[in-house]
Amino acid sequence: MARIVMIVPPEQFRDEELFETRAELERAGHSTVVASATTRPCSGMLGGRVIPSMTLAQVDPDAFDAVVFVGGLGVKRYYQDPQALRIARAMYERGKLVAAICLAPVVLANAGLLKGRSATVSASEAKTLQRLGASYRGPGVVVDGNLITADGPASARRFGHEIAAHFTPVAV
Repeated sequence: MARIVMIVPPEQFRDEELFETRAELERAGHSTVVASATTRPCSGMLGGRVIPSMTLAQVDPDAFDAVVFVGGLGVKRYYQDPQALRIARAMYERGKLVAAICLAPVVLANAGLLKGRSATVSASEAKTLQRLGASYRGPGVVVDGNLITADGPASARRFGHEIAAHFTPVAV
């Protein structure tokens, strides 16, 4: 099964986007590791907490099959973060799955990954994605090859399901 790194901001990540997405991935048999700018406890907008296993600088793209950028207001700190952009680009260049939810697709757009690709994001950042070359598709979950984006907490379970499905062989 796939090994997936989930990247959260140290503060104000969206709880559902981490916990519900992770539950879907683990239910499908995939393993997850949480990374952040720090290894100190990170706090969610609804009071959830998680202790990351590693910092962004420690994330080795060759050690994972996918990266998931979790949203929430705190993810804005990663919009131009060199380590976050490095991880997104490296995973993409290796043909691995790159996913982001809520405000986090802006990280992918700033990394240059969404040019000419279909994507979604929290409605407040739709124009940002378009300005950076993405074809904005509205609310929900959008799958475009090895890129998966979602608009926010209400889509977290489906987002997790789509990521898990990416690694499930299709029966012929």
